[in-house]
Amino acid sequence: MEPPRQGPVQDKGPSTKRADPELDAGVYMNFMRNHCCYDTIPTSNKLVIFDTTLKVKKAFLALVANGLRAAPLWDSRRQCFVGMLTITDFINILHRYYRSPMVQIYGLEEHKIETWRAVYLQYSINSLISISPEASLFDAIYALLKYKIHRLPVIDPESGNVLHIMTHKRILKFLHLFGAMIPKPRFLQRKIGDVAIGTFRNIAMVRDTATVYDALSVFVERRVSALPVVNEKGKVVGLYSRFDVINLAAQKSYNDLDITMHQALQGRVCYVEGVIKCYPHETLEVIIDRIVEAKVHRLVMVDTEDMVKGIVSLSDLLQAMVLTPAGVDALFS
Repeated sequence: MEPPRQGPVQDKGPSTKRADPELDAGVYMNFMRNHCCYDTIPTSNKLVIFDTTLKVKKAFLALVANGLRAAPLWDSRRQCFVGMLTITDFINILHRYYRSPMVQIYGLEEHKIETWRAVYLQYSINSLISISPEASLFDAIYALLKYKIHRLPVIDPESGNVLHIMTHKRILKFLHLFGAMIPKPRFLQRKIGDVAIGTFRNIAMVRDTATVYDALSVFVERRVSALPVVNEKGKVVGLYSRFDVINLAAQKSYNDLDITMHQALQGRVCYVEGVIKCYPHETLEVIIDRIVEAKVHRLVMVDTEDMVKGIVSLSDLLQAMVLTPAGVDALFS
């Protein structure tokens, strides 16, 4: 039985091409197999854990206050970790109940986390996906991509304590910092437009005249983590991510999801990713450097007219650089 999917990734669509076989250098694959999850844990690390009896509203406000996208959940009665509370939960709550005639959104915010999970887990499997600190980074990448999650708790098997939350971004940053230790693969000089790494068809987007509720529907239906916002000419004018949705809790504006995307983008007061672009003629090395330096999860590929041509995500890069050389395709397994 497959564990729950704790976070969406960009929908590949049936016509997406796989990575070029010539990328099969194996350099990064071996690097990830020779380093364990413990190697990436910073010396100083902030970790927020929620008890399942905490009210939903307070939990999401705490995520915003700490600049976090997810937190492990502790069940004090069972004395164990039972899952993760993520922005995806908040999106599902808003989408499910915003237009419900039976439940008022203001009343829902007073519910405890365990109450929401009791409802939501009727439609998914109650299981926490985690990894040991001694497991390899290769195994961590495989778990992140296979289960389509963005947060992988690193749990000490002896104490049962959560030591760290592994992410795609943390792994790529680790590779970027210590990549000088290994020979630089020649394929890094290949143009991103030539190697078919990313999603180039059936791209999930939203018009700037669409409502926030429309965007939530796309998040839920397409299981994507961000939406390029385009104008009437199809040019990208913004990027609306799942993290932007959590800011609705901080602004207490989740009772009005009928505002347009243009209004939502203009009204953002917290840190947002913005539109970090890339172009088909740029090399993989340039793409990786830009993602790491900008601290984003994906780049929007555009042409010279700012028309959206594709999405290049961290999942796409890690699949092509690490798993594909091993003959593993976690994105489609």
